[in-house]
Amino acid sequence: MDVSKEYAEELDRQDDLAHFRDEFYIQPGTIYMDGNSLGLLSKRAEQTLMEVLDSWKHFGINGWMQGDHPWYYLSENLGKMSAPLVGGKPEEVIVSGSTTTNLHQLVSTFYQPIGTKTKILADELNFPSDIYALQSQLRLQGFDPNEHLVQVQTRDGREISEEDIIEAMAEDVALIVLPTVLYRSGQLLDIARLTEEAHSRGIVIGFDGCHSVGAIPHKFHEWGVDFAYWCNYKYLNNGPGGVAALFVHEDHFGKTPGLAGWFGSDKEKQFDMSHTFNPAGTAGAYQIGTPHVLSIAPLIGSLQLFEEASIERVRNKSLRATQYMMDLIEHELKPYGFVIGNPTEDHRRGGHVCLEHPEAARICKTLKEHGVVPDFRAPNVIRLAPVALYNTFVEVWETIQILTRIMDEALYEKHPNERDIIA
Repeated sequence: MDVSKEYAEELDRQDDLAHFRDEFYIQPGTIYMDGNSLGLLSKRAEQTLMEVLDSWKHFGINGWMQGDHPWYYLSENLGKMSAPLVGGKPEEVIVSGSTTTNLHQLVSTFYQPIGTKTKILADELNFPSDIYALQSQLRLQGFDPNEHLVQVQTRDGREISEEDIIEAMAEDVALIVLPTVLYRSGQLLDIARLTEEAHSRGIVIGFDGCHSVGAIPHKFHEWGVDFAYWCNYKYLNNGPGGVAALFVHEDHFGKTPGLAGWFGSDKEKQFDMSHTFNPAGTAGAYQIGTPHVLSIAPLIGSLQLFEEASIERVRNKSLRATQYMMDLIEHELKPYGFVIGNPTEDHRRGGHVCLEHPEAARICKTLKEHGVVPDFRAPNVIRLAPVALYNTFVEVWETIQILTRIMDEALYEKHPNERDIIA
């Protein structure tokens, strides 16, 4: 392969998304490879945040129905903008809550233990917050999580086998909750296949899309996924703690949400102030509280960028960039004991490269000293995410050159091999 900088520059010249980089605030002297954890601020997101602030400034409470982005319908309107990213109908997606509160909402709705069908199936590599929520929901139903939460085991510490998941779909399983993409290794599960297998056994299935939405196209409606939920601050660049989103298949419209709240009401009846809950006939029913307007505002601008770029083009560049990074790693870093821990096949790989090394924590610290922002995950993972809308192929090349120098000169040895408070 061509490992020259000139080749990377040529790839950038051919990149039809290259102009989107100008939409983002890129810090001089920094290569940001952590967009899979927190996306960068775009000028468009900043603009729409300021527009919503201006509505508050000029309209006060009338901002609920006036201004460029009336707050009363903001969650629904952003749901419509988000729907193409996940392959949902506009009415099947709502922007609301946080990842974990949305999971609590969905599990409280769709986990209906009957007779011996009482267990929830998950996996042992999922993000901890999901597991905490599932354990909590089981306890609320009077079940012992140690007995009723089944976690499919990994064979190699990196991936979860779809065959093992399907084998675990036993008669006593009432609900399945899985990630679309495993947060450490970046493994992309076969969502369509798992959904079909679950439904053939009469099991409801939902997915955590935090590490895929905004990087990978999905077809949640077509695949028949019952529900999904995701954050918007990673690949969708909504800012730290930005409002999350959820999908509920239209087949479940009319089902009363497990956690009812005022903003889940039918919009035409909400201000009747009745003590009888009249839920919206869409995914909007799964809202609980008043929208966090200022935390949702940047997403307006962010989703405008995705409308212009298209998720298909984003995925295409993401695959090319991660493949290029893996090729460089194989060529440059093999002598230093690095192992690529993510699937290498396009159809099984998410949006980041999982690079394993025994000295990962101290290597990450050294990368930051040299202007590269990576992400460490215990015990030995360096996550590097070349994000399609703002990272370049030259940045991928430079990242691997810097990493090679760090290893060649053993620059990492001055740091202790332990994570900081925030990894």
